[in-house]
Amino acid sequence: MFKKAILTISIMVLTTLNTVAYETDELSNIKVYEKLSPAIVSIEVQIPDGISSGSGCIINANGIILTSAHILEHSKRISVTTNNGKTYRAIIVQNGTRHKDLALIKIISEEKFSTVKLGNSSDLKVGQKVLAIGNPFGFNGTLTQGIISRIDYTKNKIQTDAAINPGSSGGPLINTSGEVIGINQAIFNPDNNISNIGIGFAIPINTAKEFLARAN
Repeated sequence: MFKKAILTISIMVLTTLNTVAYETDELSNIKVYEKLSPAIVSIEVQIPDGISSGSGCIINANGIILTSAHILEHSKRISVTTNNGKTYRAIIVQNGTRHKDLALIKIISEEKFSTVKLGNSSDLKVGQKVLAIGNPFGFNGTLTQGIISRIDYTKNKIQTDAAINPGSSGGPLINTSGEVIGINQAIFNPDNNISNIGIGFAIPINTAKEFLARAN
């Protein structure tokens, strides 16, 4: 009994030490990721000349996904993979114009899915910390962090230095409360470098809410 008690205490101490090892900022990131990642999907679209890939947020338990319209262009077949590795067929429900670059697709399944919470993009501040979850280069469930670098009110875009790469389109830009405040859309690449150089853009979530209201 004495040895068993010591073993139990040792496990408790190690668990406590492991918890303390995380800084407050790290714990915040972990909490947000664990909360949202079950509702973030990777998307593969078969097109006539290959594969188009992106990301998306499940916004309805029935499998409705908010994503970018440009990854669905000329689609022949859409596959969605959830964070637990399960893959499903999906169909387009609503496809916005390239100007808005938003679309809705639906997983073909009777299952119920985890969903994200949509925030409010009207009170965003430059310098505010943000996170992005997506499928860059096929690496499903990738988390990156940065700040809001600029808000372009003329073009209605959120600029961020959170790493966004090919495959991240359609994924969420998230605040530290775990709310989606933007839909990642594109990167700035003046030299034709397809990789992230620290300038990415997201569509404000309030714009996406307007799109959703018209789609209903």
